[in-house]
Amino acid sequence: MSGTGDFAAKVTGWIEQAGEIAMGWLLSPAAWSQFGLLAVAVIVARLATARLLPAATRFLDPASKIGHIASLRRFALRLLPLLLPLFAYGLTAVGEEVTRAAFGSGDVIAFGKRVFIFLAARAFVREVLTDSFLRPLGRYVLLPVAGLYVLGLLDDITLRLEETIIALGNIRFSVLALIRGVIAGSVLFWLGSWSNRQSASYIKAQEELRPATRELAVKAVEVMIFGAAFLLLLSIMGIDLTAVAVLGGALGVGIGLGLQQIAANFVSGIILLVEGQTTVGDYVELDGGEKGTIVKMTARACVLETFDGKWIVVPNDHFITTRVVNYSDQGSANRYDVPFSVSYDTDINRVPEIIETAVAALPFVLKQPDGPDCELRGFGESSVDFAVEYWVSGIDDGKNKYASQVNFAIWNALKAAGIEMPYPHRVVELKGGAVA
Repeated sequence: MSGTGDFAAKVTGWIEQAGEIAMGWLLSPAAWSQFGLLAVAVIVARLATARLLPAATRFLDPASKIGHIASLRRFALRLLPLLLPLFAYGLTAVGEEVTRAAFGSGDVIAFGKRVFIFLAARAFVREVLTDSFLRPLGRYVLLPVAGLYVLGLLDDITLRLEETIIALGNIRFSVLALIRGVIAGSVLFWLGSWSNRQSASYIKAQEELRPATRELAVKAVEVMIFGAAFLLLLSIMGIDLTAVAVLGGALGVGIGLGLQQIAANFVSGIILLVEGQTTVGDYVELDGGEKGTIVKMTARACVLETFDGKWIVVPNDHFITTRVVNYSDQGSANRYDVPFSVSYDTDINRVPEIIETAVAALPFVLKQPDGPDCELRGFGESSVDFAVEYWVSGIDDGKNKYASQVNFAIWNALKAAGIEMPYPHRVVELKGGAVA
């Protein structure tokens, strides 16, 4: 309670002091002259801004809407509302030096100079900050700080917050350090997020790099940006970085005891990105039966999309420790075969030519690396068994239905040639005479 009373007494003292200063300014002819200089500075700043603003707008308005230079010029256009208060601040600073040199006093001009700083901060928040995160930060942090600076209370408030200590066990820190950490952390991680988005967009636009290389570069830049932001935040908050070493040792023990699988998946993800043997867009099948197109590769797992739209999340270490069948290495051709049978009454020497001609006529069947190949596979109980092999540029994953169209072509070709596709026959012999 005594602390609260002291602070209330201090506030009362500030108010009384402000009243005394105001009365001294109203009764002092020297203060009136400084008010006159402030008015002259405002008028000159307005006239200069009125002449410079149209020319600056024409100069900064980009003719092209594309490119980094155009983006910088558009950002500079948003800074033009700061021209008036900053120009007035500069003129007032010059007037303060002249006044102090001539009369030994310049408190009124110094106060006006701080007011212009507040007006510049207000224009910055209103006109320049458009981000949904930064604008509230400017409104509720920058403007109050600028207001305290105008009133000359910023140093006293800062000292009070610095002296107020919060204790959590053996950990002690001031309220000012906590506030500074929250504000700095918010700004740093917003800046890190923005930088990460910009760098990721730039890296992904480099089409000469392999997709796996691009993904690895994006992850590496992300780790570097947020790692640097974290270390910088610790430095701003005044935390000894030796504590980070202790934390890293504890984290290493935790990984060794309970996070082995997560660490294995993370390292496996890096290996997959570096080797590039399996990457986004490949159609793969794992030993466990999972198969689909890789649509995303993260630090922990790969996401497979099946032909019916389902997503399967497969841990990265499965791609390292088990057998993986990759059907599509950046769109390479794949071979399939379709089995069929004909009757024993068929002249089987005609079958290969009929089937190969019919399958070769299908638009998706390739002639390279090899055309359709009809092979005799064996002699069954009721039929002669054949199979036709063919190459296609893609995966028969259910969406393309290559096998279905090949089966239709085989059926139609055999029917047109008068060749029968048999069904099983059974001969039943009854012994012991007629059945009653």
